[in-house]
Parts: sequence; C-alpha cells; structure tokens
Amino acid sequence: MINKNHYSINEDSIKFLGKYLNSFSPTGYESEGQEIWKNYINPYVEKIETDLYGTVVGILNPNNSPYKLIIEAHADEISWYVNHITEDGIIYVSRNGGSDPQIAPSKRVVIHTEKGLVHGVFGWPAIHIRKSSEDKTPNVDNIFVDIGAFNRKEVERMGVHVGCVITYPDEFLMMNHNYFVCRSLDNKIGGFIIAEVVKKIRESGQSLKFGLYVVNSVQEEVGLRGAKMISQAIKPHMAIVTDVTHDTSTPMMDKKTQGDIKCGLGPVIVYAPSIHKNIREFILNTATNRKITFQRLVSSRYTGTDTDAFAYSNKGVSSALISIPLKYMHTTVEMVHKKDVEQAVQLIFETLKGINSSEGKFFID
Repeated sequence: MINKNHYSINEDSIKFLGKYLNSFSPTGYESEGQEIWKNYINPYVEKIETDLYGTVVGILNPNNSPYKLIIEAHADEISWYVNHITEDGIIYVSRNGGSDPQIAPSKRVVIHTEKGLVHGVFGWPAIHIRKSSEDKTPNVDNIFVDIGAFNRKEVERMGVHVGCVITYPDEFLMMNHNYFVCRSLDNKIGGFIIAEVVKKIRESGQSLKFGLYVVNSVQEEVGLRGAKMISQAIKPHMAIVTDVTHDTSTPMMDKKTQGDIKCGLGPVIVYAPSIHKNIREFILNTATNRKITFQRLVSSRYTGTDTDAFAYSNKGVSSALISIPLKYMHTTVEMVHKKDVEQAVQLIFETLKGINSSEGKFFID
C-alpha cells in the first residue's frame, strides 16, 4: 500500500510536463526545452548555471557544504539531419541519435531552419506497387522526406539545407488517466522527475547538509557527452541518475535477456558495475522502509545511461540509477505509467532525506 503522504502529480505539474514534452529538444539543439525546464525550477533553486553546450544546472545550498550531490536526467531527444537533397527536391536523412528508420514511413516531420519550421512527411511507396524482388525494408539509405517542393532550388528557397535538423511534431497525450504518451519521454520524463524532486524539497522546508545539483544534461543520445562535461565541471561526490528502461511485457521482447519489467509496478533500481553497491542498497532499503514499490534490473557490463559517465569521471563518482519503465522506446508513442513517475519522485526525495541525516552522511564522507 502506498503511503497517503507520497507525492502525487497535480494539474500544474501536468501542464509543465505537457509544455516540456511538446517542445523540441533534438540532440545538439536542446535550448527550447531547456529554457522551459529552467524557468520551471527557477523558484526552487538558489542558482542556475548553463554550460557551453547547454546543460542546465539548478543548485541548492552551493556554499555551505564541501559535499556535492547530483540528481540528473538528460534533455535531448532523437532526431534526423538533412543529409542530401536531390534535384527533384527529395530529402535524404542521417540519424542524430538512435532514430529508427522503420517507424519513419508515413510520419509527419518538421525541419528546423533559420526561416522557421518547414513541414514535411516521410514518404513511402504504396504496398501494391512495391516489387517483391526488391528490398523495401525502411533503412537510412532509402527513407526520404517530401516537403512538397518541385525541385532542389525550391527546397533551398524554403530555407532547407544540408545540416538542418528534422524532428517529429507529435504532442503529449494523457491516455486513459494512467499513461503519459509522447515522443521524447526518453528522457524528458527524467527531467520532469528531478524538477519535481527539487520542488518537493523546497516546499517541505528541508535544510540540506550538502550541495544539491539538479542537472539536465545534453547530448546523452550520442555518447553521454553532456554528463561527461558537467561531471568534470562540478566534480560531485555522488550522482543519482534517472532515465528510462524497457517495459518487457509488450510483444516481441525477451525477458530472459532484457529482464522482467512492467509499467505500473514501480521505478526500476538497476544493478551494473558502474553502480556503487552501497548507494544502491541504501536506495533499496529506502524504498522498502517507505513502502515504495520498485523493480530490479541487471544491466551487465554498462547501463548505457549517464550513470556510466558520472561513475568513471574524475577519480570516480559514487553513482546509482533509478529508471522508469517505458514502452516503445525511440518511437513517437513512448509510454510511461503515471504511478511509476510519482513513486520515482518520492523515492529520490526520500533517498535524499536519508543521505541528509547522520546515517546517510556515510555516503558522502
């Protein structure tokens, strides 16, 4: 049974989540989403800093303790680049992050140009005219964008050129009162969670014994780059990362290799070499003591998240990962369960409270 005092998402938070998810934050161009996130956390932190590449850091208690603790998510979403424009005005693409060519055909897109957004579609031949002898599986070599231009010159007059970023315009949906559905839940839902944590800390009147750095990193989707940079800048003693992981209850998933994870059964506490066992066990004990349901997942050699970047930076940073079960990763219909999000906020909040106590101080000494 969930404690009645646990965090619950309210209407104002839902409005922020929808606005944040609907903003465009392709890898390398995260500023629109970052501005929304920064404005939301501003009343709850003492200081905000932004690094050269756009990672935003909200800071609580920066000067009264030698200890630095990061809670972190990443802000960027997968996208495409304009890679080639034919004489007939057709646009071929390259990936910016882990974009999936198989979901592209028939999707609407927007191309980001200096003149504004240009609308287009990923076209695809009709089923009854494709030759069975030819390979017509969508891949980066054959998917294309049509913006209704007559030729290359018309494409260029619209402001489209090689290097323009392409994103999907799909927007936030609250489905059946339980699920959040949108592109970029990987990992804007993490950004939402850490924003709600710092909001809850301030509203509860917690006085911290460490500096808390609330980090929304850029460029995770292309190699954890924002986290690597910000870890070198902050030099934290501890990092608690939140990201998404696969719901394996859906079709075509293999639980033997991917784990047994399901939306609605709580946040996921992860086991991997980059995760410090003492912090993980502290989080597990916190969840048990506070009656927060959770799931466990093994990530073997590496987590594939910013956790790895923090853990192995500087002289090593004690790191942990709390993940949110997600359906249909790297599509435009990613789904997370409202209950998992609420319990993740509560779990991180209670973990920070524990670290703030005399017993918890062990983890930052």
